[in-house]
Amino acid sequence: VAVTGGLGDPNVGSISGGGRFSSLSLGITYFAARRTRSAEHFYAAGRSITALQNGLALAGDYMSAASFLGIAGLVALSGFDGLIYSIGFLVGWPIVMFLIAEPLRNLGRYTFSDVVAFRLRQAPVRVAAAAGSLAVVAFYLIAQMVGAGTLIQLLFGLPYELAVIIVGAVMLVYVLFGGMIATTWVQIVKAVLLLFGAFLLAAFALARFGFNPLALFQAASDQYGAGVLAPGALVSDPIEAFSLGLALMLGTAGLPHILMRFYTVPDARTARTSVSYATAFIGIFYLLTFILGFGAMVIVGQDAIRGVDAGGNMAALLLADAVGGPGFMGFISAVAFATILAVVAGLTLAGAAALSHDLWVHVIKGGTASEKEQLRVARISSASLGVLAIVLGIAFQGQNVAYMVGLAFAIAASANFPALLLSIFWRNFTTRAAQASMLTGTATSLLLIYLSPTIQVDVLGNAAAIFPLRNPGIVSIPLAFLVAVVVAVLWPEPDAQKGFADLERRVHLGATEPS
Repeated sequence: VAVTGGLGDPNVGSISGGGRFSSLSLGITYFAARRTRSAEHFYAAGRSITALQNGLALAGDYMSAASFLGIAGLVALSGFDGLIYSIGFLVGWPIVMFLIAEPLRNLGRYTFSDVVAFRLRQAPVRVAAAAGSLAVVAFYLIAQMVGAGTLIQLLFGLPYELAVIIVGAVMLVYVLFGGMIATTWVQIVKAVLLLFGAFLLAAFALARFGFNPLALFQAASDQYGAGVLAPGALVSDPIEAFSLGLALMLGTAGLPHILMRFYTVPDARTARTSVSYATAFIGIFYLLTFILGFGAMVIVGQDAIRGVDAGGNMAALLLADAVGGPGFMGFISAVAFATILAVVAGLTLAGAAALSHDLWVHVIKGGTASEKEQLRVARISSASLGVLAIVLGIAFQGQNVAYMVGLAFAIAASANFPALLLSIFWRNFTTRAAQASMLTGTATSLLLIYLSPTIQVDVLGNAAAIFPLRNPGIVSIPLAFLVAVVVAVLWPEPDAQKGFADLERRVHLGATEPS
């Protein structure tokens, strides 16, 4: 096969870079598999990860295809408005640091529902929590698999469907055999590569403008009009903007694959410190996406970006080709491939934990499953989610990946965050309230997404949508809180109130062995 530098034809740099990362990740998996002998190793890496390592892994989990490919594309096509995603993704981290990280580590074992169910009845809470977690994981997986399919289709010269299947298969190998140990180290390697690649790409782009960002923005304004430097091109409705911002800000604290990371460290102090590292790495990265988006807009051009992918997901790679040639584009595409593989692995692990730890172990088996049985069910769950990821990736071809992740954040902020926050800080919170809040948040957000222009117009091709907003956060998040409060007041639970004192002690002092 002839190797060329054009998108749509095989690129030797992309293929060799992707092959090297896959080989490295499989090597990590081999060594991790030798240490993965229990559910604690599979889900929590034996609680042996340091603060810096977990900070990099958190950043790796968070800096997904939506960040690298999607946000750069949104900025390139929409200008200033694309930054609502980068800012929104970033501002959720103070909430995680000050409200969630320490209680989560001190109260939980493997999943966030351990915390919600700490003083409540286990089965109803875990069923509702698993439903919300799986909905979030599914939408997040859509974004990653769409990015993966488009990337490999254009860079390796393969059909989109085959590209999605390849990514799903490679990811499953190191989730099934390496668990959280392999996933963590793959995330660390990927985070370092992504930060380095984004910095290098931004530097090459700025070199065209004398390393002066203001000159880049002026060039964008001259080429496309002053409107690209002002809000309104992507989100013109203030209610829509508020709804999206609310979902992005609160959704971080409800993402199952992010919350799982706090169980991989030995104690609460390490958990807090790791959030500090993650926030710094993520903040630097999102500043770079600003440069990447405007650089692609000016150097590549909006028409060229749309011509390759309507969602704009290939803007960063087109910029790499323009400023560094096929070899540099090969390196950047390998970094993007690593990004997708690692995030998909983390998501699959989080979904498997919801299915096996929450549903199988605590609901079906009543908490009596052996370590061997837990590990077997976790691997079966991972395989099932891998197949689901492939199917969803094929079904949603052509969507912008940052936008799809925005929907996942809306579900997380509606289904998981209200119950998690109230279970930690409100004495009168009850089992019924937790169950009602999580099911209401999940069902409402999913229903409104289905009725929104995203599905009704973009996917189904209808002329108009029943629900006018593209992001349901402004309705579904307050509704989940309201339902929780109303149900808790109408049906109090004395046993849950009695357990609040133990919860408070554990939140502040920790425990030798989390329950």
